[in-house]
Amino acid sequence: METNETKRIPWYLWPFWAIWQLIAMIVGMTGRLVAVILGFVLMIVGVILSVTVVGLIIGVPLILVGVLLVIRGLF
Repeated sequence: METNETKRIPWYLWPFWAIWQLIAMIVGMTGRLVAVILGFVLMIVGVILSVTVVGLIIGVPLILVGVLLVIRGLF
C-alpha cells in the first residue's frame, strides 16, 4: 500500500534540500564506491583551487559537495 504524501519544504531550506537530492541522484546512478571516490576527487580539486583567492569562489563549493558525496556514499 503506497501513500502519495507530498512533503512541504520551507523556502529557506529548499537550496539545501535540492543539493541533497542532487547528491542522492548521483549516488543512485553511480553507486556508493564511485560516489565516495568522486567526492574525494572533488575535495582535492577544491583544495587545489582554493590556494588562490579567485579560486575560493569555486573551490569552497567543490569541497562542500565532495564532503556531502562522501557522507552520502558512506552512510
